[in-house]
Parts: sequence; C-alpha cells; structure tokens
Amino acid sequence: MKIVMILVPVMLVLVALGIVLFSWAVKNGQYDDLDGPAHRILYDDDKDRIPDDAKQPEQKTASRSNRASGGEAGDDEPEEDRTS
Repeated sequence: MKIVMILVPVMLVLVALGIVLFSWAVKNGQYDDLDGPAHRILYDDDKDRIPDDAKQPEQKTASRSNRASGGEAGDDEPEEDRTS
C-alpha cells in the first residue's frame, strides 16, 4: 500500500509535465505545418549540390550551358526519352 502513495503523486507529476510540454509545443507552432515537410521532400532542389564528376553526361552539358546562359540550376527542364 505504501507504493501506491508513491506512485500516484509521481504519476500526477508526469501527467502535469506532459500537459505543460504539449501546451508549450502548440504555442510555439510545432504542429502548424504537418504536410509541408512531407511534400518538400518531393521537390528536386539539390541539382546544384551534385558534383560535376558524379553527373551523367547529359547533366554535365545541361548544367554548363545553363551556367553560361546565366540561369539557375533549377531552370532546366527534363529531357524526353527518345529511344523508341
């Protein structure tokens, strides 16, 4: 019976701490944008981070011609597959 006298106050303190942390997270906007990171992963914004020696030949020429024309790395459109 002595253990119940210890566990009940500990449980109440933990529940109160959880409520305080949850309310802090809501006030600071932690739950505002739940879908943004899931959709952001689909955008291909790392073309400029690929080293030149790791690019495929068509990527090298596209990035060089794009740099020469003053465009950004994300401006080039994907080429169509004309093998058929």
